[in-house]
Amino acid sequence: MRPFRWSRGESYFAGWYWAATTGRHVGYESWLERDRLMLLDYEPQVVGIASQPFWLHWWDGQRERRHAPDFFARCTDGSAVVVDVRADERIEPRDAEVFDITGQVCALVGWQFERLGTADPVLLSNLRWLSRYRHRRCLNPAIAIRLWEVFATPGPLMAEADAAGDRLATLPVLFHLLWTRELTAEDVSAVLLGADTMVRHRGGSQ
Repeated sequence: MRPFRWSRGESYFAGWYWAATTGRHVGYESWLERDRLMLLDYEPQVVGIASQPFWLHWWDGQRERRHAPDFFARCTDGSAVVVDVRADERIEPRDAEVFDITGQVCALVGWQFERLGTADPVLLSNLRWLSRYRHRRCLNPAIAIRLWEVFATPGPLMAEADAAGDRLATLPVLFHLLWTRELTAEDVSAVLLGADTMVRHRGGSQ
């Protein structure tokens, strides 16, 4: 609903993120928004993402106000989530009022509203790495089948990638499958991915 502007000397960093969910670029106005956008893209229940989706207008008793939420996400079950991104320590009373009004309006139309702050740093570190392999060009079907077979029983990431073939060929596919959750790793929000990270096929044995 409004353009993204980039100006020399600004303290924020706007840009475009290519979302694997939609196959399109989605705008963001800060690195915090970019991180939250990446997390939406990683969420399997999300099937659509838009930034600055609409203007919300209301009267506060003295004058007309308006607010454009940061993101709108459509989910697999048809439900919707409206997202505003703001770090906890940067929420002023005026901001809290805006978020409260937005949440009330979303509830009236059956949408969920979330005000999100800084995400877990370990999770972000892992997803920033995996997101490099989110594009389907990283998926080689033949290697993917081999990786599914190898990880039917949980095993360490690097050793099993080597068992599946040349690591230069298997690792990009492995990271893509971790991004799409066809393969799962031990808690990515608690432990940094590494050679000894235990990985298994989503439907494999424990």
